[in-house]
Amino acid sequence: MGGDDAISVIFQSSPPPGVGYSRNPVVTQNCNALYAQAGGVTAVINSTAAGLIAAWRQQAPAGARLFGARDGIVGLLEERLVDLSALHEPELDMLGYSPSAALGTCRHVLQPEEHARLVAVLQRHRIGTVFYNGGGGAARACGDILAIAQAAGYPLNVVHVPKTIDNDIPDTDACPGFGSAAKYLATSLREASLDLAAMAGSSSKVFILETMGRYSGWLTAACGLAARHPGEGPHILLLPERPFDEERFLRRVRETVDRYGHCAVAASEGLTGANGELLHATGQRDAAGDRQLGGVAPWLAARVTARLGYKCHWSVADYLQRSARHLVSATDVAQARATGQAAVMIALAGERHFSPVIRRLADDPYRWDIVAAPLAVVTAPERRVPADFLTADGYQLSAAGRRYLAPLIVGEDYPPFRDGLPDYRIPAFTDISLSP
Repeated sequence: MGGDDAISVIFQSSPPPGVGYSRNPVVTQNCNALYAQAGGVTAVINSTAAGLIAAWRQQAPAGARLFGARDGIVGLLEERLVDLSALHEPELDMLGYSPSAALGTCRHVLQPEEHARLVAVLQRHRIGTVFYNGGGGAARACGDILAIAQAAGYPLNVVHVPKTIDNDIPDTDACPGFGSAAKYLATSLREASLDLAAMAGSSSKVFILETMGRYSGWLTAACGLAARHPGEGPHILLLPERPFDEERFLRRVRETVDRYGHCAVAASEGLTGANGELLHATGQRDAAGDRQLGGVAPWLAARVTARLGYKCHWSVADYLQRSARHLVSATDVAQARATGQAAVMIALAGERHFSPVIRRLADDPYRWDIVAAPLAVVTAPERRVPADFLTADGYQLSAAGRRYLAPLIVGEDYPPFRDGLPDYRIPAFTDISLSP
């Protein structure tokens, strides 16, 4: 990844950056930039925003402005822009501690009739660089934005800034947002498993936790970190990468209950059957055309109760796993912020049409840096969980999987608390004038 001549920015722990980028930024006629957030939020996407804004203020050419688009690409089309350059240090600090997405996001595929409008807004505000912070859908949107600008003869640098709790963007060691969601889920499953074990003698014997992950099971695999010793939950991991076999699953549940008295299960919302079909999905689709998922846990619980007679509880983590800023991974926060910083520094050094991705240098202690990957690389098909990250039976985390996942959830970065609750405050962004 990246190659020997890749632009590389070192961001390990807290040392200041200073490797592989120029302090003489490339200046063009369209010297302003735009930042927007896209897709499902993460607990640390605002840390990326804070890092990017801070780097722009420190490194951009004098007079160059950084705009923010409300609600992603939709806000750009509707010219709902704010001045991010005006944020002060205390506001950036607050932003970095906030969950959700401070500017708002969207799931929107650009339509042919919107192309001219897109270019017109970019020209109007002299925007030469677009930073689009999102997952795979945002990466594809970056490709669309670039193609539209090129067709119009408009000089534009398009930078995909990665984030997704699904952890499925190619060519990066981990996606900002994943480590924190993984930490929340593994913590929740460890605690729920202890609850289950206490009640199993006379009550529920099976608990099923449903995680997000449309096509890949990274979050479900991360739940396996909760088990440190034999017999600890989760006892069964169900990933999209392994076709679901109901008879085999029920047999494993019965064996686990017979042996330990209870069985904790982590299951991906994108669980598939032998023919690759989704086992549970609604008929609804989002703006990008993806089917709405959710409901695998109650479906599995109904099968367990009907076939085995066990009392079964289930939970769907849903938004909770991606919004839990109170229990983020310090590693994830550092990577999220560094990714935003690197996006600016690498772009100002002259690199074009890229994504700043994380490269693992060592497992223990965990060391990493950031390199520029071409847009074409990060828009490739989703990265799936490798087969060797699971045990041979496919139901538990292997040593290789644990070695990869464990460093990503390390460390805590608590937000400030007030009256017993996190004291979250989204900065008040200043709308820019829309007059010519």
